[in-house]
Amino acid sequence: MPAPFLDRDLYVRPIDAYIDPPVPRALAIITHGHADHARSGHGAVLATPDTIAIMKARYGEDSAGQFQPLEFDTPLQVDDVTITLKPAGHILGSAQVLLEHRGQRIVVTGDYKRLPDRTAQPFELTECDLLVTEATFGLPVFQHPDPLDEIGRLLRSAAAFPDRAHVIGCYALGKAQRVIALLRDAGYDAPIYLHGAMIRLCELYIARGIPLGVLKPTLGTSKTELAGQIVIAPPSAIKDRWSRRLPDPVLAVASGWMSVKQRARQSGVELPLVISDHADWNELRQTIAETKAGKVWVTHGREDALVYHCRQQGLEAEPLNIQAFEEGEEGEPDAQGELEE
Repeated sequence: MPAPFLDRDLYVRPIDAYIDPPVPRALAIITHGHADHARSGHGAVLATPDTIAIMKARYGEDSAGQFQPLEFDTPLQVDDVTITLKPAGHILGSAQVLLEHRGQRIVVTGDYKRLPDRTAQPFELTECDLLVTEATFGLPVFQHPDPLDEIGRLLRSAAAFPDRAHVIGCYALGKAQRVIALLRDAGYDAPIYLHGAMIRLCELYIARGIPLGVLKPTLGTSKTELAGQIVIAPPSAIKDRWSRRLPDPVLAVASGWMSVKQRARQSGVELPLVISDHADWNELRQTIAETKAGKVWVTHGREDALVYHCRQQGLEAEPLNIQAFEEGEEGEPDAQGELEE
């Protein structure tokens, strides 16, 4: 294939734009609202309407000079580059960026997953010449279980310990809403209690058409009332004084990293729940094969193993080694800076 019109720092040369830039730029194409991809201070932001709503909720109405919403599967012509946003399945509004220029097709996945999730628009496979893929869980050891099986473990534990609160550490954007939706899908219809850091983004999801059932704040709820209840909180909160207000809490964390047993033990997690919003090893390999890309760039994670796999398949592949802080157990802290993984 000809030399890509996309640079290794995800700079789209023909239109002077960057994808998910870590510093303010004149024009930024944003894949989704997690803070390791979406920053404030850009001159102009192109993103899905959901992602723009998330950015405004987290960073303020004036967090960019201007916002330009682009619906999924709606091509936008900018000079001689066509930009189309394709669903990524990661969180609400998350997008892959399809760039077309002089017959060449490039897809930048951002973060993505292929498992069903009613809190995010489902992943849409897009064929391309160059695929830029994430690799958060880019090792063969990472093979995520069915998330409803993990929720089943949580509900069995809650039934076995009716006098204890079950507090689930997960990130305020995306993971919290997905865990709540999974609980509802598993038949749990009792109120779910929220740490204050979770409320605003849950309200945003509800306002944008994602039903989550009855949610209540833990603030103002007595310790006695919380016995036997399920509570959603940032990972940092389950480890500090805040959790002491709960009755003999069972500490759980929902994350793909909970498949690493040592990590769960070191974190003092009693009930690790392997629930991830990223593609696992098999999904990464499947996506690379199905896009029919001849060239693959790997970023945001465990690049080396996936690069090696691609080369074994006869593909051109290389790591990008883009510098990015990880925002949480899966690459994202919440807006209050609840850093962990």
